[in-house]
Amino acid sequence: MTGPSDPSRPEPRTTSAPAPAAVAVVGGGRMGAGIAQSFATAGSSVTVVESGARAAAAALERIAGSLRRAGERGHLDEPAELVAARVSVVPAVDALPPAIDLVVEAVPEDAALKARLLRAAEDAVGDTAVLATNTSSLSVTDLAAVLRRPDRFLGMHFFNPVPASALVEIVVAPGTAERTVRSALEWTRALGKQDVVVKDSPGFASSRLGLALGLEAIRMVEEGVAAPEAIDDAMRLGYKHPMGPLRLTDLVGLDVRLAIAEHLHATLGERFAPPRLLREKVARGELGQKTGRGFYTW
Repeated sequence: MTGPSDPSRPEPRTTSAPAPAAVAVVGGGRMGAGIAQSFATAGSSVTVVESGARAAAAALERIAGSLRRAGERGHLDEPAELVAARVSVVPAVDALPPAIDLVVEAVPEDAALKARLLRAAEDAVGDTAVLATNTSSLSVTDLAAVLRRPDRFLGMHFFNPVPASALVEIVVAPGTAERTVRSALEWTRALGKQDVVVKDSPGFASSRLGLALGLEAIRMVEEGVAAPEAIDDAMRLGYKHPMGPLRLTDLVGLDVRLAIAEHLHATLGERFAPPRLLREKVARGELGQKTGRGFYTW
């Protein structure tokens, strides 16, 4: 589950390693655009895969607009236009340039879709490239099984909004080579972010704990214990969370939370059973910020 962190700019970590020279990001939605922006800001040349002229234009504008706002806040060391110029878009994975150091897959939580695109990316780029999935809950081990070089593959779980979030969860599968982990750690630190390394397991660390809190908050609304604002204020003011679990659910997307809950319910048991209220809201199209209504009106 990809959720916002502290919205302030993360403090850069010192590192002797540069960002990868050439990065590919498969998917130009909110997460993919944020990942592309972060690497471009760190100096990487970034190629985004996004099919369709409208989707490609939207991805570029998403990145350019976010960079403009970062520049206005003084969060860039060079003009936003120069950073944006490092980003290009291609319409398909097989159009990626072969000289890519890192491919980050950032498409929706559909295991078959991710597997297909990762296989295509492995065929398109050189044998030394590292492949990473941005999945928030799916098995990195299962995705690795479709690749010829599973030792070059791992999870790099970024958090929304990516440019401002300080965290990248590095998810290590049994077949992931140590040198691949080292590269991911160096690149994470080159972005000015902090790593948390976990073994591949359902929900990893962040999604599993974050979802448990979010689902219980939804059950409290369903049972009439308190209004969403009161529940969020209790966690924000009492436990110093940067935002409450229901506002976070709106930002992540109720459909995303439901998909993760269903996966963890199937793998970890009843404690992750999706609440009725969550299913009803998703069925009505109340998906959170992206549709204008979830537990809040946006």
